[in-house]
Formats: sequence, structure tokens, C-alpha cells
Amino acid sequence: MALREIREYGDDVLARKCKEVKEMTPRLQELVDDMLETMYESNGVGLAAPQVGVLKRIVVIDTTGEDPHVLINPVILETSGEQTGYEGCLSLPGKSGVVTRPNYVKCKAYDRNMEEYILEGEELLARAICHELDHLDGHMYVEKVEGELVNNEDLMSEE
Repeated sequence: MALREIREYGDDVLARKCKEVKEMTPRLQELVDDMLETMYESNGVGLAAPQVGVLKRIVVIDTTGEDPHVLINPVILETSGEQTGYEGCLSLPGKSGVVTRPNYVKCKAYDRNMEEYILEGEELLARAICHELDHLDGHMYVEKVEGELVNNEDLMSEE
């Protein structure tokens, strides 16, 4: 496993649509491992393959620090409710913005063994699923920010 460089806002790769994964290869297994290590090292709750420069439909998410989800070719099947709150991104370090997302999300994906499964999440997990899946289509949360982006230090000083 190795840490990968996280691409930052403005990098062209972040604005491109990712390709479906047709089969799991040793190289893609290594990518998943590297993405998990990079996400944890960066204190993130999710990371999408384009954020490390790979245009594949692969996402890793772990909102608890103990239950990593690997989503390959994920598709949102259902959403409901609404939540509004601050959201950040490893590709835009030090910044946050207010974004409204569904409060519940149900998605279908393949795990690292290419076995299909359903993942349902509420609150932070629902937000993370939507955020990371946006990356796979070349979108970032800044497109949905209500108001201005703020510096994370400013947010911390308000609390």
C-alpha cells in the first residue's frame, strides 16, 4: 500500500467523467488499498478515484473509522429527506461550504470482489455517498455551495 497524491481543485482530472470498472485486477485492488490508506492518512471520510488521478468509478468511504465501504460502479437508487450543513473535500483543503443533500441514500455498488451489494445510509454516510459519487461524474461540492466558501479555521473559532 502507498499514499497517493490527492489532486486539488482546478486539476482537469477532477472535472472528467469516470469509466466503469469491467473487471477487478490486481492493479485495481492495489488502487483500492492505496485509496483507503490515503483517505485515512488525510483524515477524510471518503475518497474517489479521480481525486488520486484515476478515472475509474471507484469510491471508498468510512464515516466511523471502523467500517470502510468500497463502492465500484455505484449508482444511487433512492434518496429521501434533506440535510443542510458544512461540507469539505480533500481536494479543496482548508475550505468548507454549506450544502444541502438528501438525509437518506440507498445505492447499489460492487465490492472489491465485484459482488453486487446495497448500501443504505443516513446523515453523514448519505452526505458522503452523494459527495463521492459526484466526483465520478466530474462534479465537486463547490458547485452546490449555498453562499460563500469559508476557511475551516474560521469555522473552528466560531464553535
